[in-house]
Amino acid sequence: MFRKYKSIFVLFLSFLLLAACSTESAKEQGSGKKEVNLLFNFATSSLDPNVDTSYVSLRAGITETLVHLNDEDLTIEPWLAKSWDSKDGQLWNFELREGVTFQNGKPMDGKAVKASLERAMKDSLAIKNALRIESIEANGNELTIKIKVPFPEFPSELVHPNTSIIDVTERDYINRPIGTGPFAVSKFIPGTAVDLIRYESYWDGSAKLEKARFSFNEDANARSLALESGDADIVFRPEVESLENLEAIDGVKVESTSTFRVHQMTMNLERKPLQDIHVRKAIDALIDRSSIADTILHGHAEVATGPFPSTFSFAPDYPKKENGMEAAKGFLDQAGYKKVNGVMQKDGKPLTFTLLTYSSRADLPLIAQVFQSDAGQLGIDVKIKQIEIPEEYMAANRDWDLTTYSNLTAPRGDAGYYLNATYHPKGALNFSGADDDHLTSLIDKLNVTVGQEKRSDLAEDIAMYVDEQVYNSFILHPNTLVAYDADKVENWITSRSEYYMLTNELDVK
Repeated sequence: MFRKYKSIFVLFLSFLLLAACSTESAKEQGSGKKEVNLLFNFATSSLDPNVDTSYVSLRAGITETLVHLNDEDLTIEPWLAKSWDSKDGQLWNFELREGVTFQNGKPMDGKAVKASLERAMKDSLAIKNALRIESIEANGNELTIKIKVPFPEFPSELVHPNTSIIDVTERDYINRPIGTGPFAVSKFIPGTAVDLIRYESYWDGSAKLEKARFSFNEDANARSLALESGDADIVFRPEVESLENLEAIDGVKVESTSTFRVHQMTMNLERKPLQDIHVRKAIDALIDRSSIADTILHGHAEVATGPFPSTFSFAPDYPKKENGMEAAKGFLDQAGYKKVNGVMQKDGKPLTFTLLTYSSRADLPLIAQVFQSDAGQLGIDVKIKQIEIPEEYMAANRDWDLTTYSNLTAPRGDAGYYLNATYHPKGALNFSGADDDHLTSLIDKLNVTVGQEKRSDLAEDIAMYVDEQVYNSFILHPNTLVAYDADKVENWITSRSEYYMLTNELDVK
């Protein structure tokens, strides 16, 4: 009962906040301001671009990175860096774009970029491990970066939002980072919204919008209602069940775009039952992917056979797997488990799992419930635990077995990021605790392999090995869903990488 009242109270507060936003927005509209309100599905309490895992600073157009990802062909292209080259893959020369200034008017030069990257590596172990930089030298608008080992794909790592370039002499990173993007922070309310104003001296042409608000609400239904009521102009991941109603509203456009994301069942390999491959195979067999895609995502998803969408060059053709209740039961039998008095057990100990999930991706708790129900039919007790920030919880706690988790698998257009982050012992997203010498050697080999065709072949081999070992289970590739007021908003692009949202080209009619 308490939880019910708590939910109602939280929803009520959400409406109050949205109403406040609406009132403020209405006042600005009345004054003729060109602005939009984008409602996002993750809240953040920090705008620090080097550590915030919601990447709000990049998505809101506050910061930029040296290298940009082309969503169409998955290639990297210049952004703050105009060009780069290396003869040996270990010593890299970057030429920075001229005429770029931070939002405080100071120039973005080699010295400032060096300080920013060094600060990112100091404050983020994940970035330090990903970049593997030994030293940086700055000379005017040129940077010379030495990597600890030859790293042919190093520039692609600089796409990551946490490598955003900021003026580190402005130290209020949490509330007011100073970047080079088209919008500067005017006010940040942690957990609620960041208000933005146009940076008039933006290097690529000042933004068409004068102001913008990047607001947060983790309740999918509340996000849909906000668009219906006009409180928001663009809504990221509206409730799937509301799409038909939204599409019926004059002027509202709903876009469903394939992305680089996978919903997966992350397995904690440090837990004893999950160290048995047959138990992991049983979990994999229990997941009814087609049913989940149809009933929970309403078809806005591709059934996953591995971490990478089937259209990627490094997605292998996996052998057909056994799945379903009987297959899962067979795998558990091979692991020594028997169903006794309705309870799946081994040596008198029942098989139980603690399954983590989080509500900011509304489909994940539903997937967790489906799995809980199916596992229950085999006599497996699954306890679902709601958490808020999965990366923080999984990294800091080992009291869980499984997590319904969503991950961008190729945000740099290459398989190296996901495989390093998820399966290398030093990987920033290796929440499973994978530490397999053969797998690590394959990933290390990939890291020094040059040429996309060779890299794709090797990435296929690694993905196949991960599949054979059932290190994590892959459920589906969800589409990115965005709904917006097309009568008002112009030039909105639903990016596949989900990185670039508020741009200098976004406008209102």
